[in-house]
Amino acid sequence: MQKITTCLWFNGRGEEAANFYTGLFEDSKVTDIVRNTGTAPGPVGNALTVAFTLGGQPFVALNGGDQYQFTPAISFFVSCDSEKEIDTLYKKLSDGGVLMPLQKYPFSERYGWVTDRYGLSWQLNLAAGTQKIAPFLMFTGAQQGKAEEALHFYQSVFNSSGTEHITRYGPGEQGTEGTVIHATFTLEGQQFMALDSNLEHAFTFNEAVSFVVNCETQQQVDDYWEKLSAGGSQVACGWLKDKYGVSWQVVPLILPKLLLDQNRGKADRVMSAMMKMVKLDIATLQQA
Repeated sequence: MQKITTCLWFNGRGEEAANFYTGLFEDSKVTDIVRNTGTAPGPVGNALTVAFTLGGQPFVALNGGDQYQFTPAISFFVSCDSEKEIDTLYKKLSDGGVLMPLQKYPFSERYGWVTDRYGLSWQLNLAAGTQKIAPFLMFTGAQQGKAEEALHFYQSVFNSSGTEHITRYGPGEQGTEGTVIHATFTLEGQQFMALDSNLEHAFTFNEAVSFVVNCETQQQVDDYWEKLSAGGSQVACGWLKDKYGVSWQVVPLILPKLLLDQNRGKADRVMSAMMKMVKLDIATLQQA
């Protein structure tokens, strides 16, 4: 299992969205669904979480309510292999609007930035990449100018990390000179991208997109929890915000197994125990 999984927050449409996305990309499928048995708010039988892969990358859809909406602060950069692929994805993923039309740009022969029917943003680029889909973080507002600092911070937390390239704004360009116009970096061997934007945006990072850190032991849970929450805030149920406002979930690998137990009484007790925690504790979950 990959160390970091992207989590997408939906208001009751997580299963629908997972099925929609997996129908668009090759090497994609729904893998697990945890349904509500009455221990969580919402209709009984409704999907609480839906685990799926897109282009081989792990995702999870969470039906968490209407508190958070997707914004372009975190989008997903898709490397397309052909004009047919990028044209098809552009058509099917632009229901929610177009931020940059699909056309030639100085940095790409064919590129577009769109918002889908659920509000999630996608950057589509005609060029083969080492990873089909990569999370793309836009540092705006109070976080503008901190992209390079942030990627070095994340690299200090995770193993198998590195910087593939950083391009900075030069004199007279539309951005603060010296800040990041585009960066590609890896965490645990997974590719991420980032940029700084000094334009006025009515959004920044929020919980609609978070990153799940899959931990094998309590020691790993404790270590990642302490490092990622330093200067940020500890929230609830394994959630935290780092000092840049990006949301993370530090989760033991045993938790999904416990929640998918065929004995629904056991699974419900685990869910109830988890809902009372801030940092997750493996021993307490097992006891439940």
